[in-house]
Amino acid sequence: MLSELRLYQLISPALPVGAFTYSQGLEWAIETGWVKDRATLSHWLKSVLSHSVLTLEVPILLRLYRALQEQDDGAVQHWCAFLTASRETQELRAEERQRGQALRRLLPALQVPIPSSLHEACGSSQLAGMALAGVRWQIPPDKLARGYLWSWLENAVMAGVKLVPLGQTDGQQLLFEISDSLTEGLATACTLADDAIGSSTPALAIASSRHETQYTRLFRS
Repeated sequence: MLSELRLYQLISPALPVGAFTYSQGLEWAIETGWVKDRATLSHWLKSVLSHSVLTLEVPILLRLYRALQEQDDGAVQHWCAFLTASRETQELRAEERQRGQALRRLLPALQVPIPSSLHEACGSSQLAGMALAGVRWQIPPDKLARGYLWSWLENAVMAGVKLVPLGQTDGQQLLFEISDSLTEGLATACTLADDAIGSSTPALAIASSRHETQYTRLFRS
């Protein structure tokens, strides 16, 4: 019971890691007309989910969890470096660092000490801090991964609702629609071999790089 409550806290929009300030290129995609309504937003999010979140972030989160359980600092550093190298643009790499550093500052206040050997890794990616908290709070890895997926989806949908803009009902319908595929997607992500981990989202990379020089913007990425 307590581990579930800790998970809810870890994935809450109220967690002060600034998740609501990032759109991961979606702001430019909407500005340029690639995403313009609920249908195109759904297509965009499903593509990112299928070709990045489930093939890169979730498998790495699970490997970080296992490495921390086994006290394998080398593996933690390897997968954090791999994740950073997989971010194609300056903004996406900066987002990864900023989220990681924010969570690294927060966790000690929540009774999750960060060993000095993991200080740099935890500051490079939010996933490292999530995995560390998951191990400390005894959150099962499958539940931690599901929580991460929901957190990503909720933030991404809410960014689209603000930017398109869409109504709140549209946002809830999108959450309902896309969440249907999360269980199957997670099962696949859990079975990926190391050499199958990666992302293939060229449209997101283009949108993110163009967002870096977008004249008017609400989001940091």
